[in-house]
Amino acid sequence: MIWLIVKYAVTAGMVVLISEVAKRSDRIGGLLAALPLVTILVLIWMKLEGQTQEKIASHAWYTFWYVIPTLPMFLCFPVIFQRWGFWIALLASCLMTVVIFWGYALVLRRFGLNLM
Repeated sequence: MIWLIVKYAVTAGMVVLISEVAKRSDRIGGLLAALPLVTILVLIWMKLEGQTQEKIASHAWYTFWYVIPTLPMFLCFPVIFQRWGFWIALLASCLMTVVIFWGYALVLRRFGLNLM
């Protein structure tokens, strides 16, 4: 139970730290947010919990493929946000990401990579 609390505290602490840094500097906050800190923490947690090498490597492999269709969101969100506000931009960006991911997964399936 203590281990789970430590995991929650460290992971949540990273999110809070990044949001606090972003309040002071858009660039540094964006850089920290862009780093795969959560993925690195997950890989560390998996290793410390005794997951197999194959399981850890598979997690990193699929994370790469799942990140790619999320990238357009970061280009569209600011444009939509300036025109229609935060909540519409967030909703539209999330919906767009789901649609892009779905199409991306269908294309990759033709090449033997099954993401769904």
